[in-house]
Formats: sequence, structure tokens, C-alpha cells
Amino acid sequence: MTAGSVDHRSLITEAEFAAAMAGLGPFEPYPRIAAAVSGGADSMALALVADAWARSRAGTLLALVVDHGLRAESADEAAATVARLGARGIVTRLLRLEGLAHGTALAERARDARFAALIQACAFAGILHLLLGHHAGDQAETVLMRALGGSGPAGLAAMMPLVETASVRFLRPLLSIPPARLRATVVAAGMAWVEDPSNADRRALRPRLRMLRLDRDGAGSATGALVAAAAASARGRAGRDWKIASELATRVVLRPEGFALLPPEGLTPRAMAAVIQLIAGAPFPPPTRSVAFLADALKPATLAGTRLLAAGRLDEGWLLTREPAAMAPPIPAVTRAVWDCRFRLLRHGSLPAGATLGAVGDDASRLRHASLLPAAVLRTLPAIRVGTELLAVPHLDYPERKVCEGISLIFSPPRPVAAAPCRFGDA
Repeated sequence: MTAGSVDHRSLITEAEFAAAMAGLGPFEPYPRIAAAVSGGADSMALALVADAWARSRAGTLLALVVDHGLRAESADEAAATVARLGARGIVTRLLRLEGLAHGTALAERARDARFAALIQACAFAGILHLLLGHHAGDQAETVLMRALGGSGPAGLAAMMPLVETASVRFLRPLLSIPPARLRATVVAAGMAWVEDPSNADRRALRPRLRMLRLDRDGAGSATGALVAAAAASARGRAGRDWKIASELATRVVLRPEGFALLPPEGLTPRAMAAVIQLIAGAPFPPPTRSVAFLADALKPATLAGTRLLAAGRLDEGWLLTREPAAMAPPIPAVTRAVWDCRFRLLRHGSLPAGATLGAVGDDASRLRHASLLPAAVLRTLPAIRVGTELLAVPHLDYPERKVCEGISLIFSPPRPVAAAPCRFGDA
């Protein structure tokens, strides 16, 4: 699809986009970035300005186009998007999703599959920064959705400009830009785009809110007020995150074996929730109110997949470790396998066929001579087995270093314990 004439004063300038990116760094001297491109006007504009930004710094952009396969036209639309980007000299990779079917929670399943494919493509290409094309209209709608859902101050920050995960940084440099300006940028470049009919599907909440707002261009005062409110909430959230990070850095010891040592006097509820999330390998922290009773007066307890007990000979304070009953079952010990959402197998040497990765469990009693760690920690360590035979416990160099030296197994939860720092504009 294309549009008519455009006011060139509304185009996104290189300086404007560079300023937005500056708040999302740091970047490499010659940045390598990726952008998720659906083929719509918003993501096509993102690809254009991100490509110019990368080239001006002797870097590169990789456009990632996902064919979800949910509509008969999706393959042709994805192919057309690849061709349009290629004509601009933008390197593009097409990703096809397999196994999606219409049914319950389709939007959520499709979103999760899309992000999994994007993250995998970035890892394959060795790219850390993935740009997303969410704009001011999207942000306004997200604020409304969060408010309707009863979100608190953190939720009303809506989409954050920067989110760090274990393998990729999600960057949203366009959150303050009205969608009309994105369309104008694409039109001025002489590019066509795809219109996704799902954007007008009234069965979904976001399209309904978009229609009710009566601000397709995203330049109205109500949209601006919602975006400004989200930015204000985000600045408050960033301030709270900074305080949590400072508290954790000075009062908590995180160990590569997947446990934490806490001070005798306890932590603030938010910091406690953050540590619990990390040790449990959970995508979200437990509600602050559920840990408030425990945070200021620590005592033995189990909560949200973790276990709290006295640290004993390890420290004068407290030990927070994984709850054995909550751990995942064994999985095949293959390269890049992630067990219990916390331990990533980067290299496995020459393990025998059929080797599995799971918890030490009851074999902990055999390992007390090999470590000063308490049994509560030993039981939760990742171990490699063939059948029932305990082959290796890499964190203990068991049975000997020579056996474990070819195995790289790291503690890698899905979310960092503290949010990434981010500089916010005035929008």
C-alpha cells in the first residue's frame, strides 16, 4: 500500500532518531543491530531510519521478517516485504513460524513464537540489539489496557524503551513518535507497505481502543497525554529500579551455582522479590505484597519456587536457593539446552548419546566430600547423567576437572536481577 503527498516537515530526521538511540546505548563502535519488520508502515519506517543510523556509524542492520502463516496471504506479504527492503540495500532474513494453529489464545501464542524466532535469529547472527517499531499510538493503547487491567505505577509505565534479557536487548526508539510521521517517512521514501487486517479486528481489545480513540495519526492531545504519563511512570519506575540495583549490589551475593546469600537484617520487599525471581528463573517477580511479610524479618520459608534457610557455614545471614520440588525434570543434554529456565549448556564436549541434564537430587549425599556447599544447594545443582549413572556435576568439577573441562554450563536466568539503566526523553 502507498499514500499520497506528504509534509516533509513531519519526517523523522536522522538527528531525532540518533537522539532516541543515544538513550538506549551503549553500542559497539561499529554497531550491528536487528529490526523486527512486519511489513507494515511502522516497521518499514523503523527499518529505513535504523539502516541510515547504522550506516552512518559504519555499522549494519539486519531486518527480520516473520511469516506467521496464519493467513493465506502471509507468505506473499512476507516475500514482498523482503523484496522491498532488499531494493533499498537492507540485508533481510525471512523467518517462517511452524505449528501455529487457530484456537485459544492465538494472539499470545503467535506473539511468543514470533519473539522466540526473532531472539534465535539474533543469537545466530551474533546481534545483541533488536529494535521494535512500537510508536506513540501503541504506547497510548498500552497505557489504557494496563489501566483497565488495574495495573499499578510500574504497569502504567507501559512499554519500556529498553528491556534486557539473557540474550538480546529489546529497543523501542519510536515510542514518542506518532504513527502518522512513520507513514510519512515511508511515503517520502517511495516505499509500499502491508496493511494487516488484524489491526482492524474488533474482537481484540487493542484494535477496539484504537478505534475508540479516534486518533489514527496518533498526534492528538489525548494520545500525547497518555504517552507523557507513561514516560513519567517509566522515570519513576527507573528510579525505583536503580534503588533496587544499588541495594542488591551492596547487600546480596549472587553465586554461579544458582543461589543467593542475603544479609541477616533482610531486604526491602522489592529487592526480595527481585532475588526470588532470579533464583526461581521466573519471567516475573512474585507480587511485592506476598514477600513483604518475609522481607523485613527473614525466617525459614518456601515461596514462589524458592527456599529460604539459614546460611550456616556459608555466611552469617540467609541462603536463598531453588525449591527442589519446583525444579524442572531432566532434558536432553544438547548444545544451547536450557534446564529449569536457569542453566544454559553452552558446550558439552563429547557427551555420550542419551545424556540428560537435570538436578543432582538424591545424589547430593554422595557429593558432600566434593564441596562445602550445604545439601540444600547440592540437591539443586545441574547434573549430567546417562540413564541413572551420574556422569558429571560441572559446578563441582565432579568427578574430576578433566571430565568437566569440556562442559560449559552457566547460570543464565531469563531476566536480569535488576533492570537496565535507561535515559528517558521529555515525551
